[in-house]
Amino acid sequence: MKISVLGAGGWGTTLAILLHNNGHNVDIWEYKKSYAKTMHKARENKLYLPGVSIPKEINITHDLEEASNNKHMLVIAVPTQFIRSVMHELRKYDFKNTTFISVSKGIEKHTLMTVSNIIKDELPGLASSNIGVLSGPSHAEEVSKKIPTAVVSASEDLETAKMIQNAFMNSYFRVYHSDDMLGVEYGGALKNVIAIGAGIVDGAGFGDNTKAAIMTRGIAEISRLGISLGAKPETFSGLSGMGDLIVTCMSKHSRNRFVGEQIGKGKKLKNVIESMNMVAEGVETCKSVYKLTTEHNILAPICHGVYEILFEEKDPIKSTYELMTRDMKSEH
Repeated sequence: MKISVLGAGGWGTTLAILLHNNGHNVDIWEYKKSYAKTMHKARENKLYLPGVSIPKEINITHDLEEASNNKHMLVIAVPTQFIRSVMHELRKYDFKNTTFISVSKGIEKHTLMTVSNIIKDELPGLASSNIGVLSGPSHAEEVSKKIPTAVVSASEDLETAKMIQNAFMNSYFRVYHSDDMLGVEYGGALKNVIAIGAGIVDGAGFGDNTKAAIMTRGIAEISRLGISLGAKPETFSGLSGMGDLIVTCMSKHSRNRFVGEQIGKGKKLKNVIESMNMVAEGVETCKSVYKLTTEHNILAPICHGVYEILFEEKDPIKSTYELMTRDMKSEH
């Protein structure tokens, strides 16, 4: 198949190489013209995936029309808050034979839309069966080294989910399929907020018990919100829910956990963000989750606590104490 990956971050580059290794004809679109030239010359993404060679057969381009026209699949690996502007640029082209696959994990902060809904909003002529997502516990640093990984493909059309599964799956990248696209998206996006909370726990010097509590009660919050918005309960115990939450809260590769850890150590959010090359999706998604849970009256004390620490500069120790001393409740 002819496939383009829109977005040349670490994950986009990793998936482009994986798809090439699976026998597909692959392009990578990089929005900065100068960096596209740098990647093309070096055959390496030195900023976001250093040490991994990009096969010469993969075309690296800054030209969005070249990257998107006459493709069987477009893999959307752009940070969530920039996806709408990219999709808007694509309105002029015909995509009736193209499947869009989101691999970004976030919620748009102004509209509170998932990525699939942003695509639908900007490309109203695109059939729902032409949209899918790929999500799960999958750090680029490990997948690029062919470390065994399992993820899930999802679409409202199960045949589309299976097509995505077939395109991506290989001996080290196992793909399951699902028809709960919304649940897979919410699991992937919301876990980033909880991972910031887990990082705060690390940075503030709490222990494993505290982190386990944050993760377990965090998946309860993710499930409550996701189910209230139409997702299936079982999705959140799967790869795109609990699986992704575990790896994002625990891994040294996790950008969201890193942000939380630095905040827990007393650093200011602005300074932490400025020190990073890559985007931590959970920071902006935290604003979206705060709005969603407030609008839908969903109990989400951990997500709200993370929001207050990030954007209201609340003391992490005080926030943790307030979480621990809330009214007594049943677990389920």
